[in-house]
Amino acid sequence: MHELSVMQEILTIASEHAQAHGARQICRLTLRVGELSGVCPDALRLAFAAAAGGTPTAAAELLIDSVPVRCWCAHCQREFAPSTSFYECPDCGQLSADVRQGWELEIAQLEIV
Repeated sequence: MHELSVMQEILTIASEHAQAHGARQICRLTLRVGELSGVCPDALRLAFAAAAGGTPTAAAELLIDSVPVRCWCAHCQREFAPSTSFYECPDCGQLSADVRQGWELEIAQLEIV
């Protein structure tokens, strides 16, 4: 479960940021996790429960916003949400290699006190 090491790094970054701003604790941690990130949100939640103890995030609420895959169709000149893993434009049927979102794995928001 690589999510544990991912979460440990997230908590390190969040704790360093909180400390740099003079905060005593982190109340809420919001992550953006793309469908293509290779990270399972449920496993991240379990990793958070295991790794947060003894850190400024021990009592924090973890929120995870899922980011869907969005592709760009060069032929139609528009974004679309693919319905399969082939990333086929629903209008013209052209395959797209231009993935505009869905790879994200980021700290979106940190609520500190």
